[in-house]
Amino acid sequence: MVLDRNPDNYFTDIEQAAFEPANMVPGVGPSPDKMLLGRLFSYPDTHRHRIGPNYLQLPINRPQVEVHSYNRDGAMRYSNPPDPVYAPNSYGGPKADPGAAETAWFAEGGEIMRAAYSKRRDDDDFIQPGTLYRQVLDEGARHRLASNIAGHLAQGVEPQTLVRVIDYWTKVDLELGARVGQATRSGNGHQPGPAPAQLAEPAATSGQH
Repeated sequence: MVLDRNPDNYFTDIEQAAFEPANMVPGVGPSPDKMLLGRLFSYPDTHRHRIGPNYLQLPINRPQVEVHSYNRDGAMRYSNPPDPVYAPNSYGGPKADPGAAETAWFAEGGEIMRAAYSKRRDDDDFIQPGTLYRQVLDEGARHRLASNIAGHLAQGVEPQTLVRVIDYWTKVDLELGARVGQATRSGNGHQPGPAPAQLAEPAATSGQH
């Protein structure tokens, strides 16, 4: 940062400037100061409220090097990032750099520390949806879910993406993945399921509510 001139326009150069301690070079982390830790998330929120959700696009706040992210839309958004706007994707879109090391805190005999979160058994993207499919939905609901998924996939999803989608639902439940795969291979977008008489069975017969 070089301070070698007075602002040309006080509003654009000063009033719209947004400084925040969370703006750090990757690999540089904060100290355990409690005031600083609170400001890491409160300052960006203040800027969003004061200036707008896209305050980082303003010339005074815009980085000198282009930022590759999936941020899109919102009030006063004037750039239009191309598709896709999700990650991961099959089109070589930007992804996070896993090589940026974070700082760690240590103290002899004290409580200051920073450690990786220890995952619990159900801290997984697929365990809870799988439980919903197997233990909460009845057979009719499972059939409708698979049919809805397959119906959307039948609307022109590219083959390489289709393989990833089926793998995604297989991770939720093997049977669900097989149903979606069978329906998409049939080409009609409708998942073969049980006969209507089976769908009409009361929930009490299977212990589902």
